[in-house]
Amino acid sequence: MKEHSVKLSLLRHLASGEFCSGELLGAELGISRAAVSKHIKGIQEWGIDIFRVQGKGYQLAQSLNLLDATQIQNAVRNPVELFPIIDSTNQYLLERVDNLASGSVCLAEYQANGRGRRGRQWISPFGSNLYVSMYWRLDAGMAAAMGLSLVVGVAIVEALASIGFDGVRLKWPNDLYFQDRKLAGILVEMTGQAGAAAHLVIGMGMNIFMPENEQAIDQPWASLSQVAAGLKIDRNLLAIVFIQSLDQALRDYELYGMKDFIPRWNRLDNFIGRKVKLLMGPKEVYGVVHGINEYGAVLLETENGMESYIGGEISLRKAE
Repeated sequence: MKEHSVKLSLLRHLASGEFCSGELLGAELGISRAAVSKHIKGIQEWGIDIFRVQGKGYQLAQSLNLLDATQIQNAVRNPVELFPIIDSTNQYLLERVDNLASGSVCLAEYQANGRGRRGRQWISPFGSNLYVSMYWRLDAGMAAAMGLSLVVGVAIVEALASIGFDGVRLKWPNDLYFQDRKLAGILVEMTGQAGAAAHLVIGMGMNIFMPENEQAIDQPWASLSQVAAGLKIDRNLLAIVFIQSLDQALRDYELYGMKDFIPRWNRLDNFIGRKVKLLMGPKEVYGVVHGINEYGAVLLETENGMESYIGGEISLRKAE
């Protein structure tokens, strides 16, 4: 993290959103104005908009609500690590599962190599969104992890609702939607051997203040700032309620399985009662969504009657 220390110091000085001159920034950090300019360009590569106005200096396009590791740790029972810059929060935990306590959390302000389902890149601008991963040891083994991304989705949407963010829905099997646009994605990865405990890493990336001109995302997307309807967004509060809700949901899942989560999912299903197209490689299935079953499979009423589908290569899209 040492190589990023100057950039992070610059961001802390600029976080309020006020103008700050290059001369003053250089004096504060003990570097030249030319070095300030160089580091500002590096910060812009993290996806942060910074303006420079002659005679006034530098200003962030919007103020930053940076994460506070102490505030978050004091509010949750889970061990928490916060990184300004990381390749991937999921990968960090996956590489350390043998030495982590179950429930350990990794947060980051920026992911250099964030990833989504099926190896897709997850766009992760600095300080704009929320990137959180949790490690969980599931003693019942890998087979018991079926449907876990659905449990995580329910926990996160209910956490949002508990602090006033209404209207967020679920898209099977692992996305959060707002007004038919993707708000967040969930990625569950696991390691382990048959007959032994499963080591799960549950990651979530949520758009909070995603820049409106972001061009790299290849599908309709939303930010929590669009859901807020005047509510103040505190990224530290969001991190806290997500960690607390996810921890409780995983404990409930271990004790009771999917049973209690089925009606909770079906109440929040963005596509329930709607015609959809289900993609499985080259195969396409059309039908009406009827929620999920006890295995976490999506239920579709097709021309052949009620059918269930589950599997890593399934993608759900609205029918044309």
